[in-house]
Amino acid sequence: MSRAGPPRVEATGSGRARFLFREEAGTIDAATWRLHAAWLAALAFALTLAWFALQPYARHDLKTQAFIAPMTVVAYTYLIVYAFAVILIAISYVMLTMKRFRALGAPAGLAGLVPLLALFAASAHFLRAQTPDVVALPYVVLLDAALVAVTLWTIVELGVRPLLFRAAS
Repeated sequence: MSRAGPPRVEATGSGRARFLFREEAGTIDAATWRLHAAWLAALAFALTLAWFALQPYARHDLKTQAFIAPMTVVAYTYLIVYAFAVILIAISYVMLTMKRFRALGAPAGLAGLVPLLALFAASAHFLRAQTPDVVALPYVVLLDAALVAVTLWTIVELGVRPLLFRAAS
């Protein structure tokens, strides 16, 4: 008995978001992956911009500021929400990308490379800012380069290559 690839599973209506972002099973096409991966990236980008705006308020000096500074409380409250959102976005991205890799017959575990490298690179930038004498700049640049390379490879493999093959045929 020959075994074909995994069945294409699509959900509609209210179950679609659950299928795309919370369930491991199934496959999706390139257009679905492009749309929802772009949506997740835009959400992460918007939340990161908000953190950049609040980040200066996270530095709290008791010599010059009150013990409880309202903007510092807002900044750290947002940081907690932001960290939780980044984890949820990463999980959603992995679940979405696993379906696309599976549709191509590639190992679904590759879906975790971009979020893993993004978290490593973000951690390196944070540590470099806090302890520049401990974390060397080449290490940070190397992680950034790896993140860019893997992100571009993932976009080409999962979202662009199907367009090129369709145009050629």
